[in-house]
Amino acid sequence: MSSRSPASRTGRPRSAAADAAILAATREALVELGWSRLTLGDVALRAGVAKTTLYRRWPGKNELVVDAVAELFDELELPDRGSLAADIEGVVLQFAEILARPEARSGLMAVVAESTLDASLRERIRTSVVERQKRLVREGRSRAQRRGELPPDPDPRAAERSVDLIFDVVAGAVVHRGLVSAGPVDGPWARDFTALLLAGLATPPSP
Repeated sequence: MSSRSPASRTGRPRSAAADAAILAATREALVELGWSRLTLGDVALRAGVAKTTLYRRWPGKNELVVDAVAELFDELELPDRGSLAADIEGVVLQFAEILARPEARSGLMAVVAESTLDASLRERIRTSVVERQKRLVREGRSRAQRRGELPPDPDPRAAERSVDLIFDVVAGAVVHRGLVSAGPVDGPWARDFTALLLAGLATPPSP
């Protein structure tokens, strides 16, 4: 799993406390000001750091907001509830709880909207959020295979395609439910969604 803070640079050592303060201040500013009014100067003031400290770490607002949102999703953990179905339900509900936070909703919707016209921002979202959280799918599949709930992977390339697809299905469904259709992501919904997902997982991926 990647580190939560952005990649370090040469020169003066990074301060984890400063990074945490800056990312927290970014999320606070997103909720209060929104994307369009948020500035790096405001974030620096809220975090109690010099603007030069912030600019040494992030080249611009896009990168800063993506990392602030990514830190929230790094809180996700795959629970061990004894079965694949229960594990999936648990992580789906965790994901929904994070999305329900005003700072997560504001930040995610803002960067996704901005990324439609910015290829570098889309790549930042992919590497900082999507690729990092695919760890949950890999962990869940491996655990279910050890339990005998899923067949072994027939081919590593097919398995990785399956990881990509499972992540897209889970993340897409929860984000759409929570942020687009505004329906509850509660226990009954998570159970129904998991049952639908498991019906597809019962078939091994094609090589």
